[in-house]
Amino acid sequence: MNPTIKDVRLAVLIDADNVSPHHVQNMMEEIARYGNPTIKRIYGDWTRPHLAKWKSQLLDYAISPVQQFGYTTGKNATDSAMIIDAMDILYADKVDGFVLVSSDSDFTKLATRLREAGKIVYGLGEMKTPNAFIAACDRFIFLEVIEQRSAEDAEGISHTDDNGEMLSATASKNKAASDVASRADSKKPAAKKDDRKNEVKPDSKGVLKINRKVINLITNSIRDVEDEDGWAFLADVGNIMVKKQPSFDSRNYGYDKLTTMIRSIDNFEVQFRETSNPNIKLVNIRVRQGKK
Repeated sequence: MNPTIKDVRLAVLIDADNVSPHHVQNMMEEIARYGNPTIKRIYGDWTRPHLAKWKSQLLDYAISPVQQFGYTTGKNATDSAMIIDAMDILYADKVDGFVLVSSDSDFTKLATRLREAGKIVYGLGEMKTPNAFIAACDRFIFLEVIEQRSAEDAEGISHTDDNGEMLSATASKNKAASDVASRADSKKPAAKKDDRKNEVKPDSKGVLKINRKVINLITNSIRDVEDEDGWAFLADVGNIMVKKQPSFDSRNYGYDKLTTMIRSIDNFEVQFRETSNPNIKLVNIRVRQGKK
């Protein structure tokens, strides 16, 4: 039997040089969604003043600091220490998966090696993270996205209408979302004319836009698991999408759930099927006839 989420043991390894301490609460809450963090370590040169802000966070979340001096200027000894510890943990075989918290592409090979050993690998980092590291993980979550969503939930300003569309928030939060989106867009090449034409109007708080590339990802994933009538179980579609694109997350586009994101796109139909349990419905989707 597959272990339940609470039984999945995770080793959380954090690169202090590449992650800000103000992310830690949202980060640990996000990790709890995927399993139980039985090992929590953070790596850095704690003699340096810029890491002092981590102290209170380490106490609050029982994260063990690992001291690693920088022996030579220009060389990152912290990365080496984190990689060595990861391999020691792997060979001890006391965890089911790893959470690598960094925006550094130096951990690409580590993520690949851990997956080769049969361990699930989650990556958490900022949107500046190189695609090589993102692709090496089973799933990658952007810290800016979970931070933004958590802030909205805390202030009670985020809600949806009957169609699952996100309603407007306060002006300050819209501005914050716009700033994050601008930073994300500045790191991407300019969209082609065809992409703009097929672009779906994004949610006001989405840091990424639903364009033709995203629609094609959903469409092709549906085709992979659809039945004779073209219907596909949403959970199966979501799993395939993450395998194809580890950074895919409906929250990147401003939607808490994949269901509401799919419903907002005219290319797809959504069907809710009753089960023996009145509180549980199976969600199935298919490509709308006449759409590609």
